[in-house]
Amino acid sequence: MTTLNPLLRLAAEQKSAEVTDWSARISWVIGLALFIAFVYWLMRQGWKWRGRLQSGLPELASTPEGFADGEKVLTLTGRYHASTTAGQWLDRIVAHGLGTRSRVELTLTAQGLDVVRPGAADFFVPAAALREARLDKALAGKVLPEGGLLVVTWEHGGTLIDSGFRSDHAAEHQAWVDAVTHLTGTAGTHLTSTTEGTAR
Repeated sequence: MTTLNPLLRLAAEQKSAEVTDWSARISWVIGLALFIAFVYWLMRQGWKWRGRLQSGLPELASTPEGFADGEKVLTLTGRYHASTTAGQWLDRIVAHGLGTRSRVELTLTAQGLDVVRPGAADFFVPAAALREARLDKALAGKVLPEGGLLVVTWEHGGTLIDSGFRSDHAAEHQAWVDAVTHLTGTAGTHLTSTTEGTAR
């Protein structure tokens, strides 16, 4: 009889193993979810605040009538990354939907640059507002391989804006730089790269 006691004690100990404290685990999950929601809310508030600061930026121009009938200099499909204040690669512009990343279709003619963004606001940059185009690797916190971004500088409402695009075929970028340079007559007067610090 005594030889069974250790076996009985072992069975009793196994049955009395501590049960998972589900209430504590659920509390942690709820707390984490609330924290994530709070951080998201702060980001949204920051986005709205930046939009209010940039409320003085006029509405963007729309594609003029008859634009599609003009001779196309270049077209491009790819991604629109962001727009920033020219020369300030981290100063993102969010007014009028310029802060929304999206797919993009670009068309350049003698009239200007037509920016079509599925799922986001389209806009048009008249030829007179174009200032330059260059190859870069960073804009609004997005860093890509050297020359991975086509950055077009343009003027709107007295503000110089850098808009970053990435073609589905990055080899097309240089042709765009050359075409915009020819259209604006800015050969030899390009602005220098605006990336700083580790992104340089």
